[in-house]
Amino acid sequence: MFDIGFFELLLIAVVGLVVIGPERLPGTLRKLALYWGRIKRSISDTRQEIEQQIGADDIRRQLHNEEVMQRLARAEAEMNKSLDLEESGHHSSHSDPAENTQPDNAEHTPAEQAPEPASETRSANAQPENSKTPS
Repeated sequence: MFDIGFFELLLIAVVGLVVIGPERLPGTLRKLALYWGRIKRSISDTRQEIEQQIGADDIRRQLHNEEVMQRLARAEAEMNKSLDLEESGHHSSHSDPAENTQPDNAEHTPAEQAPEPASETRSANAQPENSKTPS
């Protein structure tokens, strides 16, 4: 709490010894320690009482739960968006299977060799889980 080193404590002890005197110094230090302990206890008790009255734990818990729910909602929205993009890509490219069939030895034009978009390659084998998402 306080950054007091050895030399600062020694200086305080010397000043206390000179001002208070050697006979009354131990009793004075004992009283100061008792007062310091009482102050710390009263501050701690007051803090606990205030937290109980305002329900700080409940508020913290509720804020944490709301933050988690927002993260889940964002993740669900991103997942639904990527699934929608994937479904629309599959429907447009595979709408007529007879139209897209070519022999394996046919020559491809550079436009046909272009890489697939990332949304289609990411989960080509994944099944849409729209029915499993919580509402």
